[in-house]
Amino acid sequence: MITVLFADDHEMVRIGVSAYLSSQKDINVIAEANDGTDAVDLALKHRPDIILMDLVMKEMDGIEATKKIIEQWADAKIIIVTSFLDDEKVYPALEAGATSYMLKTSKAEEIAKAIRETYAGQSILEPEVTGKIMNKMRTSKHTPLHDQLTTREKEILMLMSEGKTNQEISEELFIALKTVKVHVSNILGKLDVHDRTQAVIYAFKHNLIQ
Repeated sequence: MITVLFADDHEMVRIGVSAYLSSQKDINVIAEANDGTDAVDLALKHRPDIILMDLVMKEMDGIEATKKIIEQWADAKIIIVTSFLDDEKVYPALEAGATSYMLKTSKAEEIAKAIRETYAGQSILEPEVTGKIMNKMRTSKHTPLHDQLTTREKEILMLMSEGKTNQEISEELFIALKTVKVHVSNILGKLDVHDRTQAVIYAFKHNLIQ
């Protein structure tokens, strides 16, 4: 029996998908979470075979939740199930440690199949995601890492170089603190560095700081 934790902030989605999965003879949904914080707590408490993770949730998003789970439980198998295919969601989610990436437009039986195959050790990616990864591999050899940064990320990197905290950046740009944290995480991932200091050093080395 494959045990599953399903994290999604939409109750009707959880009810529908969980009902279908629980009707399968080899799958058992043992817990549900309505935000990233609950997902982390329940994942570490129950240690399910598979975690289905939505990306956009209140309190803590799926990318951050995935990171926190993997940090404390490296063998966790996490399947992202989301509506988003943009680069700022796909790459950070996979870099955070997600094993598979599915879209909410997938049929219930396709998600069940992804659960079985991920449980068996495979990595299941939507064709569009595979295409994005291949394109990134082809261009990464020739494109500077910072060319991947969005205008907003470059703006936040500039403020980071001034020594501003996430809270100060949030107040200056009039955006949510959670949004700043997501941008900072994306910046670190795209520049292939481990912390804010290394990101700022990279920026100075490549003349990104005005």
